[in-house]
Formats: sequence, structure tokens, C-alpha cells
Amino acid sequence: MPVNKNFEYVKIVNKQSQEAFKIISGSSSSDRNLAIFNTSSIIKNNQNEILKANDIDIKNAKAKNLSNAFIDRLVLDDKRINEIIHGLKTISSMNDPIGIELSRWQQPNGLDISRISVPLGVIGIIYESRPNVTIDAGSLCIKAGNTVILRGGSDSINTSKILSRCLREGLASVNLPPNAVQMIENTDREAVTAMLQSSGEIDVIIPRGGRSLVEKVQQEARVPVFAHLEGICHLYVDKDANIDKATKLILNSKMRRTGICGALETLLVDKEISNQVIPIFVQELTKVGCHLKGDEETIKIDNSIELALETDWTTEYLEAILSIKIVDGVVGAINHINKYSSNHTESIVTENKDTAEMFLSKIDSSIVMHNASTQFADGGEFGMGAEIGISTGRIHARGPVGANQLTSFKYVVRGKDQIRD
Repeated sequence: MPVNKNFEYVKIVNKQSQEAFKIISGSSSSDRNLAIFNTSSIIKNNQNEILKANDIDIKNAKAKNLSNAFIDRLVLDDKRINEIIHGLKTISSMNDPIGIELSRWQQPNGLDISRISVPLGVIGIIYESRPNVTIDAGSLCIKAGNTVILRGGSDSINTSKILSRCLREGLASVNLPPNAVQMIENTDREAVTAMLQSSGEIDVIIPRGGRSLVEKVQQEARVPVFAHLEGICHLYVDKDANIDKATKLILNSKMRRTGICGALETLLVDKEISNQVIPIFVQELTKVGCHLKGDEETIKIDNSIELALETDWTTEYLEAILSIKIVDGVVGAINHINKYSSNHTESIVTENKDTAEMFLSKIDSSIVMHNASTQFADGGEFGMGAEIGISTGRIHARGPVGANQLTSFKYVVRGKDQIRD
């Protein structure tokens, strides 16, 4: 049988990553931090080249008639590059997540046992249009003493290649192995399949993208996966909400950036105030170009709204479209969310603390909020410097995946010559 070149290529990358892990996992925190900090300067020095490469990716995306939401996720400009640079500096200054004593106890027989954080290993990141994931994932893996194999989408390949090179130069600047960060530059989908079948060579796969990508990863992976499903995010406006505050939070949650996973997709409104507030919300959302869908009760209040279908409650629009549903108080909101949520991010707007606490305790999503925009569902906003993604699963990591979530642990047992009976 002929050797599949994609599988052979990925196997070589895996081996190089494993070799690099032996070195970086035992490296000093100061060296890893300096590698990350130096990368920020390297990116600044290469900013024009990065923007030129990104312009090629954007032109190619437009030629393919890809959606505006997709292109927005693809774009890097001076502001977003400055945010990347700031994130790198933040990550480099954060506490070392490795070697932390997570717990310690003594057994009756005198054994002293502690649980210590250690690097997770070789991490595979499979992502689509966001070139900034290259830097976020690479820097967080370096911070936690891991190696990373990056496989970005073909639509961002030109930008991602330069960004990964910047990370490799940052590692080389402190004599750490550049192969701690590697990019699969082959855009053939078989390379993804090869990564997913790299059991024993890649320790965990993290997918970052749409439902089709995540489902492919979950179905085909022979490697553990940190699940990141779509962000069907909800915001519930309670009868005790401040309406001015609620309006601002809705507009920001939906319209600040419509193409991110923390964007609001379904607005829930308490029926006790629906006649009063829905005309306000509709007016303000329409003003900024948001297309609205609603259930039958919402349309009775404003018949300019398109009737929502059952599928709308499970749709991640990632554009200026919002579904509105009237619910029977906080219990109705909780029931709707628990039925339709993707377990990403949900928020309640209310001045009633008891109602808020009920919502926060009864909603089983990775992020729950009170009086805050869903767009804060982001590792950078959580003080992590950056994130690899939002994990909606329950295994190992949940919510924003930062450096601390890219660790495992080992048990250290200190004895005094004890033997077991």
C-alpha cells in the first residue's frame, strides 16, 4: 500500500513536537516568559508584512464570496495587532501555571502526598478563519510548557504562517526549541484526519470553528478533545431590570461584534414587561441594522418582526440577526435556555439579586452572567491574557481555555521508609 504523504508529513511534525516537549517542559518560567515577550516585539517589527499577508487572505475570501461575518473574523488591522501584542505582554507577566502545589495532605501512615501542576503535553489546535488564534494558542501553550501543532484554515494561511514564524523566532531568541510551535502548512483536509488519528503522539486536540469542524473532530478523533461547540448565547431581561441598562447590554451583546462566539443570538423577555420594553428594544436594534425574528407573542406587539421558526432557537447567526422570545419570568427563561442552549454563555439583566442568583445557579452553561454583556465571554477579558477557545464540555477544562487549563498534574509522595502491609 502506498504511503499517504499527508500522514507521513504529520507523523514527522508529531515527532518533532514530542522532542521539543522534552526540552520546553523542563524549561524555566523566565525563559518561556521572555520568549513570549520577545514575540510581541517581533510581531511589531513585522506588522507591515503581517498586514500585507492578511490583505491577500481577505482578497481571496472576498473572491470566494465568503460571508461578511467570516471575513470579519479573518481581518487583522493595526488595532487588532496591538491587541495581540498587548495579550502577549500580559501572558508573559502572568504567574507560572507549572509547578503549583494544588493540594497537600498527610495519610495516617505518615505518607506526605501533594498534587503538582505539570504541562499537558503535545497539543493540536485545529481552527478556521481567525489568524489571531495562531498567537493566542501558541503563546498559551508556551506559557504552560507545552508544544503545539497548529492547523489553521486555508483562508487565513498566509497570515497564520507569518504569525507562527514570529512565535518560532521568539522561542529561538532564548534558545528554546522553535519546534515547540509548528504549523501544518499543508491545507489538504487529510492533514486534519492525520492529526485526529495521532493517538499516542498528540495528547489533546482543541477545535476552534463552526459546528461542521467541531463535529468532524469529535466523530473522527482518536485523541482526547476539548469540545468547543457553537455559541448560542442568551440574554434574559427580567421584570425587575433597569430598562436603560438592559438596552445598552442588548446592543453591545449583539452588535459589538456579531461574528464571535460570545455574540447574543436569542433575547428572552419577561412577559410582565414585554409590552413596555419590546418596542424600545426593536427600535434601538433596528436603528443599528439588526434583523429581528420573534415568536408569535412578540409579533403581536410588533408585527414588523419576522416570525421565528423552531430552528431559529438553535441557530448561531454570527451576523446582525437576533431572535426574540417572550417567557414566563425567570423560570421560563431557565427552561428555554436549558432546552436550546449550546452551554456557552447566558446572561440575566435584573436588579433583583435573588432572581439573579436563581438564574446563575440553575443555568448549566460554561459561563453565566448577571448584568453584563455576553461579549465578555473571552479569556482576555477574564484576565487570562488570551484564550484558545471556550470549552463547552465538562472534561478537564470548561469555559475560557487559558494557560492554567493547559496543564495536568502529578502526585508527589514523600515517605519515611513506609512499607505496605
